[in-house]
Amino acid sequence: MTRENTRRRLNELKELLNQYNYEYYTLDKPTVSDAEYDRLMQELMELEAQYPELITPDSPSQRVGGEPLAAFTKVQHTSPMLSLGNAFNEGDLRDFDRRIRQEVGDQFSYICELKIDGLAVSLRYEKGIFLLGATRGDGVVGEDITYNLKTIKSIPLKLKNEINIEVRGEAYMPKRTFEELNKERETRGEELFANPRNAAAGSLRQLDPKIAAKRQLDMFVYGIGENEAVILDSHSAGLDYLEQIGFKTNHERRRCASLENVLEFIEYWAEKRPSLPYEIDGIVIKVDSLEQQEQLGFTAKSPRWAIAYKFPAEEVVTRLIDIELSVGRTGVITPTAILEPVRVAGTTVKRASLHNEDLIREKDIKLGDFVTVKKAGDIIPEVVNVLEKRRTGEEKDFVMPSSCPECDSALVRLEDEVALRCINPKCPAQIREGLIHFVSRNAMNIDGLGEKVIAQLFNENLIHDVADLYQLQRDELLRLERMGEKSVDNLLNAIEASKANSLERLIFGLGIRLVGEKAAKTLAQQFETIDRLQAATLEELTTIQDIGHKMADSIVTYFAKQEVKDLIEELKLNGVNMAYTGPKAVNATEIDSAFAGKTIVLTGKLEQLTRNEAKKEIEALGGKVTGSVSKSTDLVIAGTEAGSKLDKATQLGIEIWDEAKLIQELKR
Repeated sequence: MTRENTRRRLNELKELLNQYNYEYYTLDKPTVSDAEYDRLMQELMELEAQYPELITPDSPSQRVGGEPLAAFTKVQHTSPMLSLGNAFNEGDLRDFDRRIRQEVGDQFSYICELKIDGLAVSLRYEKGIFLLGATRGDGVVGEDITYNLKTIKSIPLKLKNEINIEVRGEAYMPKRTFEELNKERETRGEELFANPRNAAAGSLRQLDPKIAAKRQLDMFVYGIGENEAVILDSHSAGLDYLEQIGFKTNHERRRCASLENVLEFIEYWAEKRPSLPYEIDGIVIKVDSLEQQEQLGFTAKSPRWAIAYKFPAEEVVTRLIDIELSVGRTGVITPTAILEPVRVAGTTVKRASLHNEDLIREKDIKLGDFVTVKKAGDIIPEVVNVLEKRRTGEEKDFVMPSSCPECDSALVRLEDEVALRCINPKCPAQIREGLIHFVSRNAMNIDGLGEKVIAQLFNENLIHDVADLYQLQRDELLRLERMGEKSVDNLLNAIEASKANSLERLIFGLGIRLVGEKAAKTLAQQFETIDRLQAATLEELTTIQDIGHKMADSIVTYFAKQEVKDLIEELKLNGVNMAYTGPKAVNATEIDSAFAGKTIVLTGKLEQLTRNEAKKEIEALGGKVTGSVSKSTDLVIAGTEAGSKLDKATQLGIEIWDEAKLIQELKR
């Protein structure tokens, strides 16, 4: 076969296979057998192996390929991917409807769509070829996950028209796939995904696209970000157009002439929701006319022409079999309800939070009770109430023990606390939980040291405190179950890299009571070394902004312990950094700037700086940037399309600058 004939045959195969993919995954109407599809794919791959220079990005062979990435790169969206405001009841929707009518009058219609419970992503095409896919991120900057998105077969690699366009949609995991994935993970002894949304997000953030490909994700496109191809007059027309050029949209949508029609649509899907093959958590309502959308505009965070109605959390009834106690890293004893397995919001629930002993008494929960269970925020299962009328008399009161379930030490209730605590510093559960906290992402960020690995190391007596992590040996790790050479090498490299972390990560990782991530950063900036922090007095600590008396007392008490002093010395000997390496703290009183000592709010869209850049420059000049306008706000900087924050600042008589004034003051 000549080179030109090969090129021609490759193009034929790509067109055929892309069309068959479209029919199967988008239209759900396959026209060829699996065997015929596989035969054509094999022919394509053999020809591409002979002529690799003829491989193109739109080839179906390119959906999964290449080596795992080292990390995701950042991507700036061409226009912000804004979140939607929420409505939780009919009253919220009527308020939304009233605001729309005040702006555009009564001549408009809504378009209602199912709110898919997945991960918002952006797809960019040039001359009809899929070039870039990104996560929503913070709405302005996301992460490049192109290779993972290519594994979703309902996403076209080549459009029917050679156009430049950017579209937005929701990548999701079908219910059936989610259940199969969790069964596999349970068989392997791995932690289960909480829900399909988490599973989809976790799949798309895998550095190896082959893993994402195995997860069988899907996607619905719901909007256009940038469009150089066609002039549209409505959102519904845009969805129809997206279908015409090859995208998969959700057909369960309806144009509604009134809010009453919207409420009917919501009621219908609230009942039919369990019958769908994918999870939804609400209904999205948008003004259909694009001209009216433009007239209504945006707030800083969301469009004024759209709102998301969130379904109430699903509640189910099951029996409470037992109450199990766990010990946290600070010694707090937390009761957890053990339930007869029941399906709630798409997942099987066997456990639910009970928080503390007072809540058990307040709700009069007994062992053997029938209880109502829901997922708070559709994520965390919790017991709502007891069905007292279903009691038989065989239920038993639950009594909190007087000693720790892990080490048998006496439990105490500290002043002003509802929780019982184990105050034994050598309690195995506290040590284990403390180790898990130390290696966590916001602390020392040691990749590969999850809860199960920590438990394994602890149970094998390889670690007893955090310093032991830095003395782990390759040969002893290789002897452990499920520890291959590559995973051991990666783990040891991650432990070694963590030694260079700035001081605030170490302070937070040590788990000092009442010291969170923000306080750890403040302490690191103020004292700069662990030695200076250890030597700090109560008086010195309480003079620092945001460090109250209780926190200061907790810090002094912690560093006074001999075992803590010994631990710090061990960490030093193992080469762990003990100094702050981040930007210096700014003392507003020593800075001569228009921002020094002021509380400032940024709102609207800035043209010359990103919001984060502006925040950093203001804070470097002694200002404090916050997210909401209040009486304590000194200054509001308003970009274009500023919304409710600007309105509130005007009402409160707060000084307001535009971006030009901001830039002028930053340059002084």
